[in-house]
Amino acid sequence: MKDILFLKPLFFEKIWGGNKLPEIYNFNYTNTEFPLGEIWGVSGHKNGISEILTSPFEGMSINNLINSEPDLFGNKTANGEFPLQIRIIDAKEDLSIQVHPDDAYAAEHENGSLGKMECWYILDAKEGGTIVIGHNAKNHEEVEEMIRGKRWKEFIREIPVKKGDFFQINPGCVHAIKGGTLILETQQNSDITYRVYDYDRLQDGKPRALHVQQSIDVIKAPFEPAVAEHEKLDVEGAEAEKLVSCPCYTVCKATVNGTAEFDWNQPFVDISVLDGEGSFDGTPVKKG
Repeated sequence: MKDILFLKPLFFEKIWGGNKLPEIYNFNYTNTEFPLGEIWGVSGHKNGISEILTSPFEGMSINNLINSEPDLFGNKTANGEFPLQIRIIDAKEDLSIQVHPDDAYAAEHENGSLGKMECWYILDAKEGGTIVIGHNAKNHEEVEEMIRGKRWKEFIREIPVKKGDFFQINPGCVHAIKGGTLILETQQNSDITYRVYDYDRLQDGKPRALHVQQSIDVIKAPFEPAVAEHEKLDVEGAEAEKLVSCPCYTVCKATVNGTAEFDWNQPFVDISVLDGEGSFDGTPVKKG
């Protein structure tokens, strides 16, 4: 087994962010002027590139490492960049209703960017909380009619959410995190997001830009929910399950109460410690 690489977290203030993240995960974050919405744990994207904290690669960016030592990552790259982003999101307010393009649309319309496939593991949610997944239009023509007519109550599909839920969100799926929700997001290495609707909120006295035509172009209709797998895995010493496997990633969850041994059989593995403390291959680890 290769040495574990620990990464420096990246902090991002957001208009809709909260104040839970430094407290819950004991991160050293002192800026209280703006709400902290996201912590990027692993990223090779130009908007935030992770830095290695541990030797022998201390101080290197993850992209420099993936190019100089590609065998550490099973020679899996995305145009010379780390292929995924993994972030924790704290939504105090509702996020905008949005949708992501697939690779083909993004390559053509976003200067060769990747599209965005993602998934959410719900770390916490307020009692009676909801999220937006999908829409209620019967076909693509009705998608356009509802969006251009601002028939948001008819269009938006809202469902209950609770701690421990998991959602796979494919390109073309309308979605939004609602206030009071804390999530772990795994996604393609892309930051392309099209805002369908933003509740007419103002930022610096102006409405935030919407991407109406792009959204209409990429929304899939009718909506078909992606089904999480929840396949039980045979791991001695742990309750483990595979939540989803798609072309961009495989996500598994494990609860370890003693000692467990994992046979990953993958080019590389990203690990997020969501609760408790212990050790991993002799290295101390804890929540966050």
